[in-house]
Amino acid sequence: MDLLDSSVEDQFLRNPSNLYAIVKALPEEIPYVVIDEIQKVPKLLDEVHRLIEDIEKIFILTGSSARKLKHGGANLLAGRAFVYHLYALSCFELKEQFDLEKAMHWGTLPKIFSFEEDSEKNAFLRAYADTYLKEEIWNEQVIRKLNSFRRFLEVAAQSNGKIISYANIARDVGVDDKTIKEYFVILEDTMIGFFLEPFHHSFRKRLVEKPKFYFFDPGVVRSLSRRLSVPLTPKTAAYGEVFEHFILLEFLRLGSYFQPDYRFSFIRTAGDVEVDLVIERPGKQLLCIEIKSSDTINESDISSFKKITKDIENCEAIVLSQDRFMEKIRSRDLLSLEARLSRVFPRSQDPRFLVPQS
Repeated sequence: MDLLDSSVEDQFLRNPSNLYAIVKALPEEIPYVVIDEIQKVPKLLDEVHRLIEDIEKIFILTGSSARKLKHGGANLLAGRAFVYHLYALSCFELKEQFDLEKAMHWGTLPKIFSFEEDSEKNAFLRAYADTYLKEEIWNEQVIRKLNSFRRFLEVAAQSNGKIISYANIARDVGVDDKTIKEYFVILEDTMIGFFLEPFHHSFRKRLVEKPKFYFFDPGVVRSLSRRLSVPLTPKTAAYGEVFEHFILLEFLRLGSYFQPDYRFSFIRTAGDVEVDLVIERPGKQLLCIEIKSSDTINESDISSFKKITKDIENCEAIVLSQDRFMEKIRSRDLLSLEARLSRVFPRSQDPRFLVPQS
């Protein structure tokens, strides 16, 4: 059942108990019941709960927003449901279709791969940003002024991957700090993005304690920030930012699928020395990752990274770049994207890639 169909949504809004009767009438040879956009009719979760107790069928409930469920007192089926997050496509899912430059420019939303022409991809991402991100969130009735929220999305996209300054964004949007904080929470609740928190450690460097915020897809960011028509040029700051964003997303996707106990963060000192990604792996060394978009890495390029990681006990430090040579610079491995991801997440090469751990 697709609750995006307004007639279906209306039917179950009027009488959620219809679901019980419909499912009970299904023949035994139909083992699955799939309900898409479940957050549109939260009361259906009560009926699913009843059905789980009465019949032996598997329910697959999907949705693009958890906000209505979390804040509306919905039955979250605690102890009766497994929760998984689905993301845009990973390089391992795309296999031979994966092209780093295209993934950075257009992102990896599944729909984007149905278009051949760049003009079609451009139109899709603009429609996605203008229609879905803005109108769907507006329809959830969690924001009062749509124009302010539209402006916020553009400014937030321009700040993607940077330390969040609520005051600066509030000034640019024309609202107060509290409203901006609420907007970011809305983006997180509707799965449009996520906070990357600073790493807390007792080593001697004084650390920046404000989080970063990342959108869930590079193509969506470029659309919201009105940069789809701007080419990504290697060896520029903009190219490096998008490369870092994409690599970070790959780590978080694979972590969610295969290592849900991993915790992700970053380090930045008061002197602006940074570790792009820190992965806490239970029972293993802390993993510190420097992300470089360059295809040639010299020792001077990673001197600050080497220095800061020496202050962290029991730490594995690696550099992930586009350098094609499997050389090492004083124990800092330089590996390709696929090789590094495979070593951190071995199960990503399993042909049953889409089967996450329970």
